[in-house]
Amino acid sequence: MAQLVSIAAIGGFLFGYDTGVIAGAQLYFVDTWPGITDSQIALIVSIALIGAAIGALFSGSISDRIGRKKVIIFADVLFTVGSLIMAFSPTIAVLMIGRLIIGFGVGIASQIVPLYLSEVAPVEIRGKLVAFNVATITIA
Repeated sequence: MAQLVSIAAIGGFLFGYDTGVIAGAQLYFVDTWPGITDSQIALIVSIALIGAAIGALFSGSISDRIGRKKVIIFADVLFTVGSLIMAFSPTIAVLMIGRLIIGFGVGIASQIVPLYLSEVAPVEIRGKLVAFNVATITIA
């Protein structure tokens, strides 16, 4: 039971954190890259959503083939890799690549984590777990 709650919390938290953290980070883009344009900032912010749409689009069929747990682990790997790329990005283009990878993870997690929870949770707590997942998205 604690494992299911952890999956719900981590999946939702990563989704919410990775989509919301860019708001604070973009305040420092000009310090890091003095010549950055408003269009580049807009693309940095929005490219994660493009990746999320793509990740969500394909995650269901992939999880049917290889399993929900493996796809969730893959999404977690994407979160980690994307975060490391963004943390050490020397250029705006590399930062965008990191954001795109994060977006893939967000899309996958947003599709598969609630699905996995609804499939494996006991009937008595199924709704609570899925609601907890959604709550952690907004809390982050």
